[in-house]
This record gives sequence, structure tokens and C-alpha cells, in this order.
Amino acid sequence: MNDDAKGGAELDGRRDRELDSPTISLDAAGIDEIGVIPWPALWRRRLAQRVGIDRRWAVLWVVLAGLFSTGFTFTVLIVALEGIAGELDTSVSVLTWAITAPMLAFGVVGPAFGKAGDLWGHKRVFVGGLLLAAVFATASALAWNAATLVLFRALSGMAGSACGPASMAYINRMFADGERVKPLGYWSFIAAGSPVIGVVVCGPLIDSVGWRWIFALQAPMCAVAFVLALWLLPQTERGKQVRFDVWGSLTLGLGASSLLAAISQGRSWGWASAATVGCFVGAVVLLVVFVRIERRAVAPLVVLAWFRTRNFALPVTIQLLGNFAYMGGFFVIPQVLGERGLGLSITTVGNLVIPRPLAYSLVAPLAAIVTVKVGERIAGVAGSMALVASMLMWAAVGLDSGYLFIIVATALSGVGLGISSPALTALMAGSVDAADLGVAGAMQQLLAQLGAVLGAAVMATISASAEVHARGPFHVAFVVGAGVAAAGGVCAAFVHSSARSPA
Repeated sequence: MNDDAKGGAELDGRRDRELDSPTISLDAAGIDEIGVIPWPALWRRRLAQRVGIDRRWAVLWVVLAGLFSTGFTFTVLIVALEGIAGELDTSVSVLTWAITAPMLAFGVVGPAFGKAGDLWGHKRVFVGGLLLAAVFATASALAWNAATLVLFRALSGMAGSACGPASMAYINRMFADGERVKPLGYWSFIAAGSPVIGVVVCGPLIDSVGWRWIFALQAPMCAVAFVLALWLLPQTERGKQVRFDVWGSLTLGLGASSLLAAISQGRSWGWASAATVGCFVGAVVLLVVFVRIERRAVAPLVVLAWFRTRNFALPVTIQLLGNFAYMGGFFVIPQVLGERGLGLSITTVGNLVIPRPLAYSLVAPLAAIVTVKVGERIAGVAGSMALVASMLMWAAVGLDSGYLFIIVATALSGVGLGISSPALTALMAGSVDAADLGVAGAMQQLLAQLGAVLGAAVMATISASAEVHARGPFHVAFVVGAGVAAAGGVCAAFVHSSARSPA
């Protein structure tokens, strides 16, 4: 802990003792107690004491609530893309950008918000992101065509990206190294599981009242989270010399968008068309420029030197590859189960993906405990292999597949991410200095989101030519996902587990 943090902790301690002391007489000192006592802080402390809540965990639940309220709608439209496309008079491939655009914005803009939090305080960034997310959720509910829906969803994802680095910063500041695995497990569950939970919960709502009501529901959720965060979150220390990598953010965002456009639209444009080839070439040029910018930047968006450290480079790479399979499979699964595959209803499709978040929520806390015993290497390999098994089982799903087989195949994805993600996040956090945890967490979020968006684009594109009740293209998409997850397992075999005491 640095001197400023220690000084802040000592000051908080003195304030707490003063507030709790019955011997202080403000009237005798001639002080207007209404103007001096920090009443909101006193009420928060008295409430925490009355209900017996550890203040750190109370703050954790608040930031996780904000993270969930901004993230649960990222992929909710996946179960109704064809119906929404018909309503807005557009194609499914174009409307897919209403899902990939906020995910991409969430990842690319996240590091900038992490630095903004270091400069202005993470509380300001967190509550500001929640407020803007509520505004853009309302706008999404009122979207009148595909372009406005994609725009408002991208802006909503950009606003929500403020919550990721800020919540990670609170966890890293409140919990010591040996205590972080469990709260990071909850953070990973919300970050990765909230989009899946959104599909499960909102699928029946879309089926009954329509997709616009989902965003009409999100807006007040973000507003409530905003009020709670404004009331309960403590301020964090501010940096004095924080710089933004504007050109790095711009080139990475444009390069990734160009690559995704080429992948997702290549089939409709023609793989040899000028538009597709131009997007591919533009993506390569922009990403090369991005790397050169990062090498020279004073405060780079991505610290390339960290990738020479095994326990940083491999964990973030494994998470990128794992999210490729996890979210790519999530995009294809509704197609297999829905109108273009088994013909199940939206509600049934939502119910059949419940095992993913359920398995994650059950496995992640247990896996965090087991990881302390067996090490991050085994957890990373085991989690990757569970993802491989899930992808291969989904590759075999057909008209003769029973619900039990589908449920097990779905649950294995949650098991895999639940085993590996908390362990790899903790390993990555332990490989950088405490002062760099905010930037490292933002980099991890960036690469994980890029993996998720790339997986969604690639696997959805592979399966786009599937005929009704045909297994072939679906099968190929899941085999590709299995191969990518297997590559993550190979990388996991080379990480160095953290040293632990015999106790």
C-alpha cells in the first residue's frame, strides 16, 4: 500500500473513532454540528453496523449491481434477431451490430475510463457511466430503425464500460492479495454471466411483450444503481499526472471495427469484393499503426512490455481464447435451438441456456478455493478443457438430441469459465505492481471483450449459411470454437502458479 493510501486509511480510522465516540461535545466547542458532521457517511456506517455488514463487501455488492445493470442487455437481442430485423426492415447480419457494437465499445473504451478514474476518482466515473447508461437504454427502447438502435446500443456499451475498470479498482483497493480470489470470482461471474442471465430472464419477456420493454426495464435499474453508488461508494485517491492514449484508442477501435465488418459482412458483400478486401486491409494497417503508437506512447492503452511477462501474457491470452469460444458459442446456440434449427420457442431457448450462469455461479466460488490448493496452471487447463468438451458436444447436437444432452453441453461452458477465469485474473493481478492494477484490469477487460466479439463474429458467420434443420455449418462453427479453446488450454500449461505458503 502506498503512503497516500495508508494516510487515507488512518484518516478514515480517526474519523470513524470520532463519529463513534460518545464523549465529543460539539455544542461546547461552538460548532454547528449540522454543517460539520458528514451525515451521509455517518448514516452509511450506522446502517452497516446495525445489519452487521463488512463495508468492503457492501461496496462490492454495489459495484457489482452497477456492473450487472449495464451488462445484462449486451446479448439479450440474440434470441429475437430475426423478428427485430423484420420489424425494423433490415437484415440479421446488419442487426448483429446491435450486439457486437456495445461489446466492442465496452472493451475498447474501458482502458480510457480506467485512467479517467485514476485522474478524477473512480466514484465519479462509475456513477457517471450508470447515469449515461440509463439515458441510452431509454433511447434504445425508442429506436426507430436499425441505425439508431446500433448507435444507441454502442453508446450504452460505451457508458457501461466505465463500470468495469472502476469496479475492478475498488476490489483491488479494498482487498489484499490473498483475499482477492473470491471477490474477483464474483466480478468475473457478473462480467461474463450477466449477458447470459439477461437472455434467460428477458427471453420470456421478449416473447410476451416485445424487445423494447427490455431496455425500458434497464433504464430504471441503472437509475437505482446510480443512486446507490452515489450514496454508498467511497471516493478514491486521484492521480496528478494521468494521460490518455487517444490515438491508441482510436486506431484500435477503428481497426477492430474494420476487421469485424469484414468478417460479419463478407458473406453478403462477397469475400473478394472491394468492400471486404478494403476492410481487411484497413484493419491490418490500423492495427500495425496501433502497435507502433503503443511502443512510443507515454501512457499506452496496452502496455506491450507486460506481454514479455509469462504470468501476464498467458492469462490474458487464455481469457481471450476462452471468451472466443464462450461468447461465439453463445451466439450460435440460439440459432441451433431456434427457428433455423430445432424450432424451439424463445422462452424455451432462454430456459435451456440457464445452466451456463447457474454452473458458473456454483463452480466459481468452489474453484477459487480449489485453485489455492492446486494452482492456477491446473485451473486454467481444466477450465479450457471443459470449454472444449462443451463445444464438441454442441457440434453433435441435432434433431435427435435430448434436453439432458443440451443442458450438459451448455453447463460445461459455465463450468469451464468458472474454473479458469477467477484463477487467471488473480494470476494476472499478481504479476504487476499494485500501482498498475487499474491499467492491467482495463487491459484484461479489453482483450477479453475483443475475444468475445471476435468469437461472436467468426462463429456466427460460419453458421450463417445453415439451412433449416441442417447440422453442417453449425457443426463447423463449434469445431472452430473447440479448437480455439484447446489453444487456450495449451497456453495454460505454460503458466507458473503462484507460490503459496504451506499453511
